[in-house]
Amino acid sequence: MREPQRPSLPLSDLPAPGAGRRPIEIAGVTVQPRPDLPPGQTANAAHSALVEGSSGSRRCGLIAIVGKPNVGKSTLLNALVGQKISITSRKAQTTRHRITGIRSLGETQFVFVDTPGFQTRHSTALNKSLNKTVMGAVGDVDLVLFVVEAGSFTLADAKVLSLLKPGVPVLLIANKLDTVHRRAEIAPWLRDMQQRHPFAEFVPLSAKQPRDIERLLGLCSKYLPEQGWWYPEDELTDRSEKFLASEIIREKLFRLTGDELPYTSTVVVEKFDEEPGRTASRMLRIAATLVVEREGHKAMVIGDKGEKLKRIGTESRTELEKLLDAKVFLELWVKVRSGWADDEARVRAFGYE
Repeated sequence: MREPQRPSLPLSDLPAPGAGRRPIEIAGVTVQPRPDLPPGQTANAAHSALVEGSSGSRRCGLIAIVGKPNVGKSTLLNALVGQKISITSRKAQTTRHRITGIRSLGETQFVFVDTPGFQTRHSTALNKSLNKTVMGAVGDVDLVLFVVEAGSFTLADAKVLSLLKPGVPVLLIANKLDTVHRRAEIAPWLRDMQQRHPFAEFVPLSAKQPRDIERLLGLCSKYLPEQGWWYPEDELTDRSEKFLASEIIREKLFRLTGDELPYTSTVVVEKFDEEPGRTASRMLRIAATLVVEREGHKAMVIGDKGEKLKRIGTESRTELEKLLDAKVFLELWVKVRSGWADDEARVRAFGYE
């Protein structure tokens, strides 16, 4: 059966955007006309040709990814980098740190910063720390990707938008476009969004679509200054392997316990030792503590006869072995630390900025 042709959404009747607006096109939605690529040329190739043909010099810059909790910022970061470096789950407030992801493509090096979702509820010491991280990330960047769900704009979105400083170009990333069933509703929504902020460009996309990610990379490159690269070409993140291990374990903790476990639960890596491997090039011994608020939460994490904790450990170890290219021996404990999220000293001790 022939697939029905998706309607495009020409927005030529939109008011003229601010200076710096460039034409873009995302699969299924046309924001402005853009030249077709030559036959056989991918968006990646077009991006490389653009940079190499214009000046021959390298570009490098810092790009902040901001938005309210659970709009897909970490999924977008992983897609832009091309490898998982930021954990994801359905639970809000999963990301708690400033995560830097690096992608070197053609003559351009993109340095992305994934931030926690800005917290508008529960003024705990942990949430204050998370918000401080967001504020710091948007303070000195070359470009901001403001991520919202396509067709939606809430009070929480508005709060994040109010944090953005004038003078820094902002791309409106309308994520989860694949979940919008009536594409005709996007056009008036985009017009409304233009009245809220002088966005440099509107980019409706799905972070799960490689074609959309390639085009977004091409767009971002034009906003980065011409300068030398900050990191080696094969670098993916500035975070340590120990940090990545704690994040992977925390992701499995959240995914396997569902909504019953409070988001304040955390993971602290107590030991991260590398030893010569007998059957592998690397061998890592990792010991981590899963910190929860109550005894009932501890029982939930351990599960019947320890089955839940065993599964958390098995899935964490399997993913860490792939991520770190090493044989991993992982030990997990569960401890109760009531009220730690309200204790500034303990928040800092657990590694939050």
